[in-house]
Amino acid sequence: MSEYKRVFVVVLDSLGIGAMPDSPSFGDNGVDTFGHILERMGKLDIPNLQKLGMLNLHPGGEMKGVERPMGRYMRIAEASNAKDTMAGHWEMMGIHTTSPFRTFTDTGFPPELVAELEKRCGKRVIGNKSASGTEILEELAEEEINTGAMIVYTSADSVLQICGNEETFDLQNLYRCCEIAREITLSRDEWRVGRVIARPYVGKKKGEFKRTSNRHDYALKPTGLTTLNVMKDAGLDVIGVGKINDIFCGEGITETYHSNSSVHGMEQTIELAGKDFHGLCFTNLVDFDALWGHRRNVQGYGEEIEKFDKNLGVLLEKLREDDLLILTADHGNDPTYTGTDHTREYVPFVAYSRKMAEGGALEEADTFAVIGASIAENFGLAMPEGTIGRSILDKLV
Repeated sequence: MSEYKRVFVVVLDSLGIGAMPDSPSFGDNGVDTFGHILERMGKLDIPNLQKLGMLNLHPGGEMKGVERPMGRYMRIAEASNAKDTMAGHWEMMGIHTTSPFRTFTDTGFPPELVAELEKRCGKRVIGNKSASGTEILEELAEEEINTGAMIVYTSADSVLQICGNEETFDLQNLYRCCEIAREITLSRDEWRVGRVIARPYVGKKKGEFKRTSNRHDYALKPTGLTTLNVMKDAGLDVIGVGKINDIFCGEGITETYHSNSSVHGMEQTIELAGKDFHGLCFTNLVDFDALWGHRRNVQGYGEEIEKFDKNLGVLLEKLREDDLLILTADHGNDPTYTGTDHTREYVPFVAYSRKMAEGGALEEADTFAVIGASIAENFGLAMPEGTIGRSILDKLV
């Protein structure tokens, strides 16, 4: 008999809460995504996060914790040698990534890779550099539309991204080219990027270009079995919302929902909370990272947290007696820091259930994998061989 019938894990993508001891080795000194947002903005309208204990865990600016927090909270360190979305999510479900994914931030992609991509896609590649997604559209989208070329670019992440105008490139053709790029990048170890991403957009001239929600990620398959696999094999529901299905390449997922935004992702999660299922609802809210962290927009990031908090209040009302909610993040992306890269940080772990007699602090954990291990124990399952993490379920009841 499981302690909880349904577990909701909501990932506030990139909401780190301070530098880890090894952060300087990643080029990240004194980073603190949540703390620096609070410092810059002074206050955020986040009553639901506050009552769960988020400000007890990490006060900042003019904000501090409450006397009797409802949730149980701690900070968790990343064991993996990484600070990216895939490694963070995989680690939550038990995978320890020891070698970081390959990046091409400084050099662009090798000529041999580009030549093969052009040959197989039938399009000339333009760009081939590290750039912001919005900036590269302003620079090259008109050329792509007028010449039929293909914008290929990367970032500080391990990604190969292809832009395509939905009217002139055609969405299905864009997906086809991304599938080809995925095959090519898997053909040599030195080309193995973590994700190939389709970045469709609309607009006809500078100032009008806007990326659409038809993005699609082609990720590497997880390097081993995860909590999701053993849950699916046991006949439990494993529902992915947002990028979850892409991050895990569908491995262990029984049902998936594409989100148009982080607000939409929370609305989908709220809707799922009103339905009967037995297992896990795993939600990724990417806008914190994609729209605000990488673009170093403090105001936008803070306002996104406030939008989340409003829907968090709705979700809390929907939770049943035998539900467990876990809020966390996959890495940092300090919008006050230099550059545009993710930042190596601790992440929050905030858990709540109506079953909890009281809230309060938990002992810091040394891996995100406490999440997957606790979920597995809740459903009476053994974690797959080779995974990491220990359950803290006894602290969450």
